[in-house]
Amino acid sequence: MSAGKVVVIGAGSVGTTYAYSLINQSIASELVLVDIDEKRVEAEVMDLNHGIYYTNAPIKIKKGSYADCYDADIVCITAGLSQNKDATRLDFAEANTNIFKSIIFEVLNSGFDGIFVIASNPVDVMTLVTKELSGFPSHKVIGSGTILDTSRYCQLIGEYLNISPQEVNGYIIGEHGDSQVASLSTTTVGGKPLMKIIGQEAHQNEFITHLKKNVRDAALQVLQGKDATHYGIGLGLARLTKAILRNENAILPVSSYVQGEYGYKDIYFGTPAVINSQGVSNIIELELNDTEKKELNASVKVIQESINSLKI
Repeated sequence: MSAGKVVVIGAGSVGTTYAYSLINQSIASELVLVDIDEKRVEAEVMDLNHGIYYTNAPIKIKKGSYADCYDADIVCITAGLSQNKDATRLDFAEANTNIFKSIIFEVLNSGFDGIFVIASNPVDVMTLVTKELSGFPSHKVIGSGTILDTSRYCQLIGEYLNISPQEVNGYIIGEHGDSQVASLSTTTVGGKPLMKIIGQEAHQNEFITHLKKNVRDAALQVLQGKDATHYGIGLGLARLTKAILRNENAILPVSSYVQGEYGYKDIYFGTPAVINSQGVSNIIELELNDTEKKELNASVKVIQESINSLKI
C-alpha cells in the first residue's frame, strides 16, 4: 500500500498533522520534515516515529534538509505566516511570497522534479507564486484550494439531511477565502439536485444562507476556539497526496491553473480537477448558473488584485 517520498516544508500544526495523516493511512513510504526550527522538527520526528509500531505499512520518517527534495515525488509547502482571527488569508500574501522566494530556490537547487503541493495561505496566490518562481509546468504545481471548504460544505449538508457527507456530490469553488462560491446548482445527493431536495422556497433560502455563512466562517470559528485549523486541511492534503502517489484519477477541488475554463486564463483558483501521478490531468468545469458565475467573477477578481499587488 505504501509508495512514494514526501518532503514537508514547515513543521507547524498543518505540516505535522498532514504528516501524521500520511503515516496513519500508510500513504507514503518515506517522509521528510524540514523546518528552520530544528529543535521543533527533531521533536516532531521523534514523536511521529514513536507511533510506527502501530502502523499498517513500513515508513521511514526523518528530519531533513532541502537536499532531501532531489528524489521526492511530492514537496508539500505548509511554511509561512498563518491566518489568525484578526486577519484574512490575503493579508499574508506579501510576507509569504518573500518566504517562498528562498524556499523555492532551495528546493530547485536540490534537483527536485516532482510535484509541488501548496497549502500556505493565501493558497491560490501562493500556488501561482510557486509556479512563477519554479518555472514548473502548471500541472505539477497544485494548491490545496477549496479541498477543505468543500469538505465543510458536504459535512454541513450531510448533517442537515441526516446522511453521510460522502453521499453529497458538490463543491466550493473560487478563492479559498471569504469570496468562495458554493456551486449549489450543480450539487446533488444520491443523484438528485440538492435544490429540489430542500424544497419550499422560504425554507430553502434560510438553509442556503446558513450553509454559505457557516462554510465561509468555519475557519474563524475554529481560530476563536483554539488559534489554529489543522485537522481538516491535514486530512485533505493526505487525500490529495494519495491521489497523486497512487495515480487514482480522482476528482478533487484543488487550486488549479485555468487556461480558458470558466472564461479565465493564467490564474489559480479552486475547481474540481482530475488528479493522478502527473498532477492535474484536466480541470472539470462546472456548469454554473448566472448568479454563481457573477460570484465566481468577484472571487477571481479578489485573487487577481492580490496577485497584482505583488507584481510577480
